[in-house]
Amino acid sequence: MGTETVRTGVSDEATGLRREQRGWYFYDWACSVYSTSVLTVFLGPYLTSVADNAADADGYVHPLGIPVRAGSFFAYSVSLSVIVAVVLMPLVGSAADRTGRKKRLLGAAAYTGAVATTGMFFLDGDRYLLGGALLIVANAAQCVALMLYNSYLPQIAPPEERDTISSRGWAFGYASGSLVLVADLVLYSAHDSFGLSETQAVRICLAAAGLWWGAFTLVALRWLRDRGGRTAEVTAPGLRQLAATVRDMRRHPLTLSFLLAYLIYNDGIQTVISQASIYGSQELGLGQSTLIGAVLMVQVLAVAGALTMGRLARTHGAKRTILGSLVAWTVTLAAGYFLPAGAPVWFFVLAGGIGLVLGGSQALSRSLFSHLVPPGKEAEYFAAYEVSDRGMSWLGPLLFGITYQLSGSYRSAIISLVVFFVIGFALLARVPVRQAISEAGNPVPQKI
Repeated sequence: MGTETVRTGVSDEATGLRREQRGWYFYDWACSVYSTSVLTVFLGPYLTSVADNAADADGYVHPLGIPVRAGSFFAYSVSLSVIVAVVLMPLVGSAADRTGRKKRLLGAAAYTGAVATTGMFFLDGDRYLLGGALLIVANAAQCVALMLYNSYLPQIAPPEERDTISSRGWAFGYASGSLVLVADLVLYSAHDSFGLSETQAVRICLAAAGLWWGAFTLVALRWLRDRGGRTAEVTAPGLRQLAATVRDMRRHPLTLSFLLAYLIYNDGIQTVISQASIYGSQELGLGQSTLIGAVLMVQVLAVAGALTMGRLARTHGAKRTILGSLVAWTVTLAAGYFLPAGAPVWFFVLAGGIGLVLGGSQALSRSLFSHLVPPGKEAEYFAAYEVSDRGMSWLGPLLFGITYQLSGSYRSAIISLVVFFVIGFALLARVPVRQAISEAGNPVPQKI
């Protein structure tokens, strides 16, 4: 009788864990549409055109009296949004660990971002400040929500399954992004048939991403569950909490070393994602339909790429697979500098290269870091991780924006990002990950 009860308990726990994993996948399904349709495809070119409408004769807008090239406004807004997130994420992450209310905080962040994204429907004319404000709110909320989402991974997946579970999450997200981009492409390409102007079609696509984000977040919140908090301590202010987390990480210097490497190379990845449409439209003279098609191809290939790199990691280890992806990123980005203007075929070739390495490099980085987190500090450490993932991604857009502001060339701006991949590769290659996992107090997988 006792043995049967134990077996039943184990079976129920396993069933609950699988259900929670499905809920975890569904949040990626919900929020990835923001990253693809809004941040990667539509908002950059559209907000830049709105800023152009408000620009003076020299091509400058003047938010708070500061002269800014209209072409740099989007990049600067992305930078500011993640600076805001840097302050918020450690505060929220620590509160999640201490109170055990991770799911509630995830819901609050997700719906803040979804509402701000839906509000982009009202972005038109010369309302570039409204667009910048909504972008800052939506992107900061996305950063906070993803930090909480990522911190679930060590709790819902045993060590030997994390590469696979993480890769599936990314695959769900890319599949979702692909599905919505198909609908976007139909609406945008045939906007006349629907009685819409081009601008109205873009605004509908932006708002639809927010509605999608909010609707499917309900599914994730239904299946994810909270776990008990550590203490009832009062949470320190955001930057102080981040400093406290980093001080705690000093007891795990190899974890900190990995985080530094990730901070560098992922900054390059995030900047390429957010600025690719600007480069394609402004420097290469490609139309919006071409950009949507290219990003759609990236989404489709990223699903296969994430799953393939997950399998490669089981054979060659996550670290080696990530290092290989960084080499591919460097070659692809360097090739992008030489792309001829008005040649969509070569842009599609470049997009294909990005798609094959995009999902895997991010998914494996997330699962590798999950092995380096001391038990009981998942949300707090993933707050620092998210600072590296998106929170420190203001450096790349800032470099991109400054390079363009000084040179007036998007080619110079795009090639400047190579430095992030080269330095990130060098730093990651020096991290002994097996030793890092052991020193964090976690079991070392057979292949890592």
